[in-house]
Amino acid sequence: MGLFAKIKQGLTRTRDNVSGRMDELTQAYKELDDDFYEDLTDILIMADVGVTAAEGAVAKLRAKCEGEKIGDPAKARGILKDILAETMGSEPMRLESPMVLLVIGVNGVGKTTSIGKLAARFKTVGRKVIICAADTFRAAAADQLTVWAERANVPIVKRAEGADPASVVFDGIQAAKGNHADVLIVDTAGRLHNKAHLMEELKKISRIAARDYPEASIKALLVIDATTGQNGLTQAQVFRDVAQLDGIILTKLDGTAKGGIAIAIRQELGLPVRYIGVGEQLDDLQPFEAKEFIDAMFGE
Repeated sequence: MGLFAKIKQGLTRTRDNVSGRMDELTQAYKELDDDFYEDLTDILIMADVGVTAAEGAVAKLRAKCEGEKIGDPAKARGILKDILAETMGSEPMRLESPMVLLVIGVNGVGKTTSIGKLAARFKTVGRKVIICAADTFRAAAADQLTVWAERANVPIVKRAEGADPASVVFDGIQAAKGNHADVLIVDTAGRLHNKAHLMEELKKISRIAARDYPEASIKALLVIDATTGQNGLTQAQVFRDVAQLDGIILTKLDGTAKGGIAIAIRQELGLPVRYIGVGEQLDDLQPFEAKEFIDAMFGE
């Protein structure tokens, strides 16, 4: 299955929600008036695009249609897609070598599976990858990560449950240096109940990487479960406050009718979506492409 086909399949519920409502809207209106723009805004908000992003996109659409004297709702739909794609943008993640990639996110968002899929993806483009199981607080986290490391056929560095996360990262760095790895992917703890401890832990890990692996680029990706809707936006805000984020991995897009949360995160937090998860297979983590995403979302 090709990239667009995977994204389109994964966004089935979002597409059914948005495309169906858009079809009804363009059929119900013969011209573009206040009611049309108001109903369009509501459709976008219901798809979790977010109030700010929805109102902003519709305002741009209205200005363009009025400026160019466009009155056909069907044409307005195409223009809206271009506006949303431009809002999202496509910023592929640059793979540097060596690189330490911190993967952050609360429990249950698909962090472990995303790490396994990232490892497999990096490996297919010729990168030598090692996984580091530094989420030592969650029960069986290392065991689950080991399963995904085996699926991706990459080595994993781990210690016993309850070990100091920073010491596991130190071990991971030594393994990466000793094996001349290109990418060290680090699983980090995702506890939001105490932001101060979370902040200190992430800072400690970053300090160790900077001190013991100065030649490596250090990046951080936040994993968000798309099915959580606006709660995902709240998570992104919290983690952005405690960590220097380089982008978002948006998972479980195949299980939600509200894939528009990707647009809300980009618009309100300025964080690029780097990858999207559209299924459970090893190759179902795809680089984010704005135009393909919007086309799939609108069913075209």
